[in-house]
Amino acid sequence: MSQHFPWELAQKRSLPLDIKISMTKMRIQQWYLFHGGDVYVSFSGGKDSTVLLHIARQLYPDIPTVYCDTGLEYPELREFVKTIDNVTWLKPEMNFRKVIENYGYPVVSKETSQKIYEVRHTHSEKLRNIRLYGEGHSSSKIAERWKFLIDAPFEVSHKCCEVMKKRPFRKYEKTTGFHPIVATMAEESELRKQSWLKYGCNAFGMKRPMSRPMSFWTECDVLEYLLTYDVPYASVYGEIVEDEKNGLKTTGCQRTGCMFCMYGCHMEPSPNKFQRMAQTHPTIYHYCMKPWNEGGLGLADVLNFIGIEH
Repeated sequence: MSQHFPWELAQKRSLPLDIKISMTKMRIQQWYLFHGGDVYVSFSGGKDSTVLLHIARQLYPDIPTVYCDTGLEYPELREFVKTIDNVTWLKPEMNFRKVIENYGYPVVSKETSQKIYEVRHTHSEKLRNIRLYGEGHSSSKIAERWKFLIDAPFEVSHKCCEVMKKRPFRKYEKTTGFHPIVATMAEESELRKQSWLKYGCNAFGMKRPMSRPMSFWTECDVLEYLLTYDVPYASVYGEIVEDEKNGLKTTGCQRTGCMFCMYGCHMEPSPNKFQRMAQTHPTIYHYCMKPWNEGGLGLADVLNFIGIEH
């Protein structure tokens, strides 16, 4: 296990793109050689994993590539994946509606929804007190602004990603013996930043070892790479254009991820992802907002309860 420091991450983030590409290639090679080639690229069709796959296939043209067809992705991403050669498609055992029915809705963030779920379902008084009051673990308690979700008239859960993405990939890994290379970046969340500080890019010491060779990249790096090397990407992002504030941006979706997921919606400027979806994908939007007892996902009631416009 390798311990890193925040200044190291800041230093790596400030490097020019060509140096970052070289460092990423070195980490992929290290992972590939360590596992004797028994590795694969986890591919979502999103711009980050598109860059990762482009780099990995420069080194190893036949590297296995795996996509999990959850039914939660933008249709444009799914169609883009179909244009990529030599991709293995996986399927989760449950659809999103079944996950909600069994566990609850993903709201606010993975960390917050997990804490809410634990308070509602734990049999441990100690864990309940930690989640409610800190009990010497202040970062482990539910933020005051979200404690009202404990009494929400619907279930809240962090289980969606586990059921719909992690389980299919773990099953694939167990069957093949392959080890994943993923396109996650430390800037995406505090959880990913802390994981990098603890394990680095090639996380040999994790319970589920994986390579995160783009951990020190930024959103702007990804867009610059796509432009510089003229790499095709999913149409849902629109065009890549100059942005006075951040350098580059997309004219369509900024981030894609799962269409139905409510993580981070409270931090989005207007129009948020659901307001945009109403314009760009009205049929899917209607299904999301349609009441549960009418066959929809019931997201309108959840968003209303949290205070998010849609």
